[in-house]
Amino acid sequence: MTSSSSSSSNVFPAKSWQHFVAGGLGGMCGAIVTSPFDVVKTRLQSSLFREKHASVGFVGGGVATLPHRTGGLLWNFVETGHILRDIYRDESPRALFRGLGPTLVGVIPARSIHFFTYGNGKQIIANRFNHGQENSYIHLSAAAIAGILTSTATNPIWVVKTRLQLIEERRQAVSLSGSSSGVAPDATRRPASRLVGGSYAMIRQIFREEGIRGFYKGLSASYLGVTEGTIQWVLYERLKRLSADTQGQSGVAEWFGMLGSAGSAKFVASLITYPHEVLRTRLRQPRVNGVLKYTGLWQTLRTVIAEEGARSLYGGLSAHLMRVVPNAAVMYSIYEGVLRWG
Repeated sequence: MTSSSSSSSNVFPAKSWQHFVAGGLGGMCGAIVTSPFDVVKTRLQSSLFREKHASVGFVGGGVATLPHRTGGLLWNFVETGHILRDIYRDESPRALFRGLGPTLVGVIPARSIHFFTYGNGKQIIANRFNHGQENSYIHLSAAAIAGILTSTATNPIWVVKTRLQLIEERRQAVSLSGSSSGVAPDATRRPASRLVGGSYAMIRQIFREEGIRGFYKGLSASYLGVTEGTIQWVLYERLKRLSADTQGQSGVAEWFGMLGSAGSAKFVASLITYPHEVLRTRLRQPRVNGVLKYTGLWQTLRTVIAEEGARSLYGGLSAHLMRVVPNAAVMYSIYEGVLRWG
């Protein structure tokens, strides 16, 4: 009995459950705070948004639109602000939180699984292979394992969330094409209205039209995106340690150092790996007129570059950074707080 409990404690570190709770709580708070930027990011990544506002050619066609303009990163942040304004004005304040339901349903277990796997995994790997001492290689290995497990377990939820966030874009595109071809507005809205039935209706639609495989659209891009998580964790652990060594004290200064480490790590990791976000969104787009435009990772990459240029692989980057940097700061601060005071 003693050897059994001893063996069990060697496999799972003490209070391993704290990582599960802390990750889920941190992910939930971060997702709620930054949800509007997630909606904007998804639309900017989607070809449906680009096609629609290109055909309208002006701001405010019943949904948040913006004429395409070439400019630097600063203009991208201005564009994000315009789209947030237009969504609020033309759709409703609730539209800024479109897809938040499935986001929370996905974020809570995703962050719980991820932080549980990483937090315990790095200790297990260090104990088994490096005499209990952590280093960057151990952090990288634990982050990669956590990313793969999390992506596989939660991909269906992200597919549903992406489809819900793109409903309004598809409805407006159908409505515009219908009115230009002389079809009555009611007739054009009827097919799209069936899409607006919440997460359960979307799940049924995906299963009916695409089968089980439809819930794993974009999984290859998610696996590619595991590199972002590994870079982020390695940088975070290193920056957190440097910050603590520099300050040499606890309290408010240490906490701000931790927040800065989390935000900086996410910023750098996102810049390096962002194109996978665009590819993943394209792979999760719904069929248009029964046609599935994006069918595989490399096919999507070639199609996007050929039709829109390599620059489009960074579509929505500004909204993404405005979301993920504060999201990481909130999430990691709550995570570390629960671990310390739990």
